[in-house]
Amino acid sequence: MLRPATDADKENARVWRNHPQVRAVSLTQEIITPEDHETYWESLRDNAIRRVFIFEFAGVPAGVVTFFDIDDEARTAMWGYYLDNAGLEQRGQVLPAWIKIQREAVKLAFGELDLAELYGEVLDANEAVRSMNTRNGFEEIDAEQRTVGGRPVTVHTIRRRRQPHD
Repeated sequence: MLRPATDADKENARVWRNHPQVRAVSLTQEIITPEDHETYWESLRDNAIRRVFIFEFAGVPAGVVTFFDIDDEARTAMWGYYLDNAGLEQRGQVLPAWIKIQREAVKLAFGELDLAELYGEVLDANEAVRSMNTRNGFEEIDAEQRTVGGRPVTVHTIRRRRQPHD
């Protein structure tokens, strides 16, 4: 289940995002300070182009899904997500949660958000997510070299178009 994030979720979101495994596959890999996170969290208030949701798995908060650069007129947005790796590993739920968070995000994007196209970015080395993206109907439409974590990497742009069954 995805629900809108609240202030009560703020610290969990920061802790989960700072997990080494999450940072390693993110486009920004620096540790997020409480001060930087507070500034970011405040920027979400009444923000029409960015929406943050908490993913709950088995009734427990377990991840974050962010839709950003939302364009209501074009019906497009970018998205990203991350999980509570430590908590899910402890409960033995990483794989089923990982599968479900993508499906829930796509369902919300083409349902409640009424998007026609959903875009994202993924590091070339993140083969597991690239494979999951393909299984969930995303296609890689572009690739470019960027500097991430101080080194050159290939970043793929992905897209999923709304399907008749969405």
